[in-house]
Amino acid sequence: MDESWLQEWTAEWMDFLIPGGRILLIVFLAWLAQRLLGQAVTRVAERYHMPPSMLIPLRGALRWLILGSAFLLILERLGVSANALWTAITGFAAVAAIAFFAAWSVLSNLFCATLIITVGPFRIGDTVEVLESADKLGVRGRVVAINMLYTTLEDVTVENQGALLQIPNSLFFQKVVRRWRGASGPLPPPLPLTPDTEE
Repeated sequence: MDESWLQEWTAEWMDFLIPGGRILLIVFLAWLAQRLLGQAVTRVAERYHMPPSMLIPLRGALRWLILGSAFLLILERLGVSANALWTAITGFAAVAAIAFFAAWSVLSNLFCATLIITVGPFRIGDTVEVLESADKLGVRGRVVAINMLYTTLEDVTVENQGALLQIPNSLFFQKVVRRWRGASGPLPPPLPLTPDTEE
């Protein structure tokens, strides 16, 4: 009689300990993956001289992706059906798709900021001019900051010297950009693109 009670008690505890151990293992692996990916992102950022303002959303996205995956695995271990999980995932994906299209311009600027930092069409300290077209003058300034949504230029034209211009990052990939590497001091006024017709 005592042995059957001990076996039942052991079986009850094993039914609790095995799923609990699996959940703890999932939490530990999620924590470990978050640490390793965070260190990898930091090393890549140092290698490509990425600004800290770009690392914060990248680390946040990785953290939420890992935590969301771990949460779904834990729910599965607790007995939530695969159909319920699939319904939740597809519902979340539909909402995310709607939010993606609603925030397209912001996401476009985020992606273009990543390209500006990794590809390096210009750097902080360079002077750039965003032209409306090949024959029209545009905005000109010295790059003083690059963040996730816009690039800040210090106006170098004589009449507005020192004013700050904030240009959306996506604009640099939609317009013609003229660049001077590490230019110092105000630049001379732009040369006319068409010959003078005055006599």
